[in-house]
Amino acid sequence: MTSTFPDTSISTDRLVLRPFEEADVPSLAAMMNDELVAAWTAIPQPYTEDAARRWTTESAHAERTAGHGIDFAVTEFLTQRLVGVVQLSNTDWRIRSSEISYVVASWARGEGYASEASLAVAHWLFQDQKFERIELRTAADNTASQQVAQKIGCISEGVLRNAFIARSRTEDGGWTDIRTDLIVWSLLPEDLEGVPGRLADANGFSYPEWN
Repeated sequence: MTSTFPDTSISTDRLVLRPFEEADVPSLAAMMNDELVAAWTAIPQPYTEDAARRWTTESAHAERTAGHGIDFAVTEFLTQRLVGVVQLSNTDWRIRSSEISYVVASWARGEGYASEASLAVAHWLFQDQKFERIELRTAADNTASQQVAQKIGCISEGVLRNAFIARSRTEDGGWTDIRTDLIVWSLLPEDLEGVPGRLADANGFSYPEWN
C-alpha cells in the first residue's frame, strides 16, 4: 500500500490545483504577507521571497515524498494566476485520514475559490486515494474559514480549548499573540452527498453534480 501522495494536478471548472513551481515565489510571498493570513496562521511574518522559494522548491516536495501530506498551488484556469494554497498535512496512512488547510490571496476572496479548491481535493482524496476522513481546524473567531468548512459539508465535532495562538496588530504596527480556541471539523465520504458543484478529476474530466 502506498504511503505517499502522487505528484498530480486536479482541475475544476475555474481552477487548476498543481504542484508549486519556482515561478510562484513572488505571488506566494505577497499572499502570505496579507493581514488576515498573518492573523490566522502560524506563518512567519514578514514572509520573505527566500522563505517562499525554500518552501516551493524544497519543503513542499519533502513533505509529499515523506508521506506527511501534499501542497497544491491553486491557480485560475484562464489566467494561470496564483489564487491560493490547499494543503493536506498530518496524514495517517493506516487510518486513511489527513488534515486540510487553505489560504486565499486577498484579491481573490469572495469568489468561492477556497470551497471550490477544498472540495476538489476532498473528492480526489476520497475517490482516488481511498481516504476515509478529512479533518479541519479553525480558530474560534475565524468566521470566514468556518463558513468554508460548512459550505463543503464539514461537521463540527467539538472545541479544543486554548489550543491556538492567533495574532493581532498592536498600536505601534507590530503583532501580539492572542490565545484562542480551535473548532475541530471533519468530512467523511458520505458527507459530500448533497454538496453542490461541478468538479473535475485529476485527468480533467468533470464529475456530475452531487445529489
